[in-house]
This record gives sequence, C-alpha cells and structure tokens, in this order.
Amino acid sequence: MTEIVGIRFRGMGKTYFFDPCGEKFREGDRVVVETASGTELGEVTAANQFVDDEKIVPPFRKVLRPAGEDDLAEAEARRCEEQAAKLYCQERADARGLDMRVISAERSLDGTKMVFNFVSENRVDFRELVRDLVGQYHTRIELRQVGVRDKAKMLGGIGVCGRPFCCSQFLKDFHPVSIKMAKDQNLSLSPTKISGSCGRLMCCLKYEQEAYSELLKTTPKLGSLVRTADGDGTITAISLLRRQVRVLLEKDTEFSAKYYPIDDIEILRSGKAHSKPAVREDDDAYSGAEDAPAPRRPSRPERTERPARSAEPAGSVPQDGDMGDDIPAPTDTEAPAERRRQHRRGGRGGRTHRSGGSRPQPSDGAPEA
Repeated sequence: MTEIVGIRFRGMGKTYFFDPCGEKFREGDRVVVETASGTELGEVTAANQFVDDEKIVPPFRKVLRPAGEDDLAEAEARRCEEQAAKLYCQERADARGLDMRVISAERSLDGTKMVFNFVSENRVDFRELVRDLVGQYHTRIELRQVGVRDKAKMLGGIGVCGRPFCCSQFLKDFHPVSIKMAKDQNLSLSPTKISGSCGRLMCCLKYEQEAYSELLKTTPKLGSLVRTADGDGTITAISLLRRQVRVLLEKDTEFSAKYYPIDDIEILRSGKAHSKPAVREDDDAYSGAEDAPAPRRPSRPERTERPARSAEPAGSVPQDGDMGDDIPAPTDTEAPAERRRQHRRGGRGGRTHRSGGSRPQPSDGAPEA
C-alpha cells in the first residue's frame, strides 16, 4: 500500500496520483507539483489515502509544496499570457495559410514550456509556425492536434438539455457511443436529435444503456403472439421502463388494444410470423402433395453426328487421269488435303500428270511415235 493524493489540472481533467511526501492535504487545496511539462499548479481532488501499488502509474512524482500567494499571482499572470499567445498563434497560422484553429494555449508555471492545442480536418505541417513561436516566446513549444470532443471539453458550452457539457463538468474519459444505443432506447435516429454540439453522438446515451440492455433480455419482441387473461393477441408496442406491452387481441380492433404487465402474459410465439405464399386449389401445378418433386425440365435432344466422308479404297486408280502406280492412296484423315494437292497438280482434273505414269494412247490413224 502506498499513500497518495489525487490532483487535477485545469478544470475537469483527469486526476493523477502524487506522493504527498508526508504532508496532509484536503480537497480543494492548491498545490505546486512536478510534472513532465515542468512545474504546474494543481488542485487536490482526493485527500490523503492508501491505494494498492498496482494502481500507481509510474513515474510517481512528488508534491513540491502548498501553493502560496506568489504562486497564485504567477499563475494568474500566466493565464493572461496564454490568451495573448493563442491569438498570436492563430494569426501566424492564418498568415502561413495553415488550415487549423487554435483552441487553447497552456504555459507551465515556471515558463519552461508552452503547449498549443488545435483542431484540423487534415494533417498540418507546422514546422515554420513552430519557428515563429520559438522566436516570439523563447521557450520550448509543443503543438497538439485534438479531436472535436476534446475541443468541446476545453471550450465548454451549453448542451441541448440546457445544462453545461457533461465532458466539461464531470466526465474524465470519453466512452464509445454507437447508434445501437439509440435504437435500444427507442429514440429518434435523426442525427440532429441525438448528436451533441461537437457533431458526435451525445455522451449521455451511454448513461442508461446498461439498464436498457438488461430490460431487453426479459422483454418479448414486437409482433410476438402472446396469451393474456382476455385472450390471445399480438404485441404492438412496448414500454420498457414501465414493464408493460400493448396487446391487440384477435377479436378486437386497433383502437381497443390494452396494456398488460409483462409478468401477466405468456409468450406463444416470439417475433413476427413468417407468412407463406398462398396456394390456389384450382392450379394443377399445386394440386399434388407438398413433398411432390418439382417437374423436370425437358431434356435436350442428343446431337446426331455427321457421317464421315467416304475415302477411296486404297490402291484404286483414278479414272480421269493416271497418277502412277507408285503413289499410295491417301488415308481417311489425309484425304481432303491430298485431294486439294492433287487438284492443283492436275491429278484429279482433266489434265494429265506429266511427271509420271503411262502416256495417252494416240488416236486412230495417227502414226505411233
């Protein structure tokens, strides 16, 4: 166990543990502590107490001293300088054409470091801007890009409920918020009604989400068929917080629906029933049994193969022209190509192949050569 004291800086920020060094502090006391950014002035939010060593995040820094009048006066003077530094930083950013808006400027109590917080939709190259700030204030400069939620927390304001922002009053961390929370709580899904001034979903949607989630586990769904003391009916509306459902009885109309406690009804079917398509009795396609097989598509007729061309038998002799006995007859696969070659040489035409074979017989009355 270690003795700690909780200290918070600059309004509603996080609470950090510090070593009191044997001093006793009460809530609301102003103290001077040592931080990574230098000497800072903080406010005690948790008096001296002992905590487990696992809860302490190193480095475990010490409280230097209780804040005196000089420390408070110096802190007030630093606040005035921060406002002027914020305006100067925004002026230099506009002069250099940087798309950024400076939110705040923070300077340490000893003046060794100055931090500028800004928002921007894109990445910003602020190296030249840092040189301008260093030349103006002659101290260590740090620029931090923050989100729109952090911007709302730093600046503060009034929410749609008429109260100050929760993040600037008591929220220490930002928790994730989803549109499912608005659906579970039966709220309007219009972005203008469930979004805060920062443009994000309101943080208050998270407050009651755990209670709504537990109620939904024991609540019948909309459209369920239930049995009541007055008969069977269908659930048409649900009131989670009152633990009641509105049931439209089968024998009544919409105007005679009644509310029943959830504990007094019996669920016959959960959720809406899936309607089946109507079946006509005079339709022949549906006149058979339910498990009858579906009609098969007519099969495509089989293709008939084209008969192959008949080739001349091997060893046959052409009738029109003599091709010689030494030329073999073409096979079935070579027949078409062989015919084209022979046609070009005149073997199948009216002319006689002159390179081989027997010569034509002379006509009657002509002398033999």
